[in-house]
Amino acid sequence: MENKYHAPVMLTECLAGLEINPSGKYVDVTFGGGGHSNAILNVLNDKGVLIAFDQDEDAKANLPKDERLVFIDQNFEFIKNHLQYQGLLPVDGILADLGVSSHQFDEADRGFSFRFDDAELDMRMHTSSGISAAQLLNTYSESQLSDIFYQYGELKNAKSLAREIVNYRNVEPISRVGQLKEALKKHTPKFGDYKFLAQVFQALRIEVNREMEVLKSFLLQVPEVLKPNGKLVVMSYHSLEDRLVKNFIASGNFNGDLDKDFYGNVKKPMEALSRKVITASPEELERNPRSRSAKLRIAEKRTDS
Repeated sequence: MENKYHAPVMLTECLAGLEINPSGKYVDVTFGGGGHSNAILNVLNDKGVLIAFDQDEDAKANLPKDERLVFIDQNFEFIKNHLQYQGLLPVDGILADLGVSSHQFDEADRGFSFRFDDAELDMRMHTSSGISAAQLLNTYSESQLSDIFYQYGELKNAKSLAREIVNYRNVEPISRVGQLKEALKKHTPKFGDYKFLAQVFQALRIEVNREMEVLKSFLLQVPEVLKPNGKLVVMSYHSLEDRLVKNFIASGNFNGDLDKDFYGNVKKPMEALSRKVITASPEELERNPRSRSAKLRIAEKRTDS
């Protein structure tokens, strides 16, 4: 089941980073197909606890029957409140696999992939709340669209793309993948179409799901959720996410500026355990091509924070 849904990326490296105590409490904030979660459960003993988050309804079909598993069908943006409510603070380790699952990309009606021209442009992780990508494309101003494509897609021709979308929707609303591709047709590179469309769809998905805001909120709560020496393992799939994670681990904030106390000691809650970013092995890249963009960072909560 889990390999069809989503092959867990860098599974061995993630488990090693968590340094699992069999009697400990761990959190998987993106349960998905359950690949990472099941591997953690296999290490835990009867006293161990795994708390798994996932707002995607489809993920519930992958839940194992296990009394050690506490499933929270919510976004992990308010992780501290949820764990506090459940009486599960503090925890020994947190795993965050920030990528969209293979299942979500492969399900045409979710609208995450540009492979399915007839698919509706939804892109919501939680399909019953928030605005869809189609609503965004038809209601955002030209300048708002331009900002999204520039900031979240890192597209240099963001203004031109926004103008084309507004011109197209003035004739007919954009509701399907094929219509968006048609609207951007003259700006789509002939031989670089895959990368270009991936950037466009990434930008829309990030905005629809507020991914940057959610990640920032989550990271700021991590020191309050972890025990001293508790481990944080984060896997990201694009430079915007990785930059936030890297800066937070290095400095405790998102701009990377070190804050020092009166005596010159650096004030930051986390300490990096991986000096350089970890990437998938050649063997995994061959087995699972979707691991090619994954970047793994590991840190622990400092005992003095």
